[in-house]
Amino acid sequence: MKIAYLGIDLLQSVLHAALSQGCEVLKIYSCETDNVTEFNTGVCAEAARRGIPVSMAPFSLADIAWLEAQGCELLLCAGYYHRIPTGASFPMINVHPAPLPQCRGPWPMPLILLGAYPCGGVAFHKMEAAFDTGDLLLTDTFALAPQDTLADYMDKLNARIPGMVRALLSDLPGLVRRAKPQGAGRYLQNPTPDCWTVCESMTASQADRVLRAFYGYECIYCRGRARYELIGARAFAGEEREPFPLADGCIRADHVKRLNDA
Repeated sequence: MKIAYLGIDLLQSVLHAALSQGCEVLKIYSCETDNVTEFNTGVCAEAARRGIPVSMAPFSLADIAWLEAQGCELLLCAGYYHRIPTGASFPMINVHPAPLPQCRGPWPMPLILLGAYPCGGVAFHKMEAAFDTGDLLLTDTFALAPQDTLADYMDKLNARIPGMVRALLSDLPGLVRRAKPQGAGRYLQNPTPDCWTVCESMTASQADRVLRAFYGYECIYCRGRARYELIGARAFAGEEREPFPLADGCIRADHVKRLNDA
């Protein structure tokens, strides 16, 4: 099957699964990333290894026309920054990393880990003009353990991707025909800095919940007027109070950057 792929490394398991099923990827459309917390290096390396052309420009109607001329049979979108025009002659399917319709939005996973929904999930749905509202083709959910981080969430999600991609490709016309409307749903707004900020007055349990939800991304630690950016951080209860003290413990992080001179 001839396909196009849109995405960064976050859900590159979708690309690998499609390739393992023998798909011919006509082109990969990715995005510029910081390659610190979000990456495109894996997708680009796979493209280079297989001789697949890559575009970093926002996907456009001209791209749809080019893909139609190449005989594209499916567009798979899995973690892409830009709004995508719809209306192609081939199915355009988005892979959403959370249950639908309950957890629409651009970054629902941390909010789920903070308590917005009791389980994780993944949904394959038709792309519509409104984000995350298209008819559902395939869905799956998974349980979350009390100490799961964002990395654990993505591991559980990615473990489900190969089987779902295989099911999609084996019965694409049927799944498109039988796709079910989502109905009323809920849109989770993009997290704001207060969501990923912790301070020394918090307990280790309170701080770790935030750090787990945004694990691998920047979190902010406040101590008085001093502010630090932490990546790969966790909180620990106990007597030790350094390097980043809490009410009953401390935070340790893989990467630290001072944000001010207070």
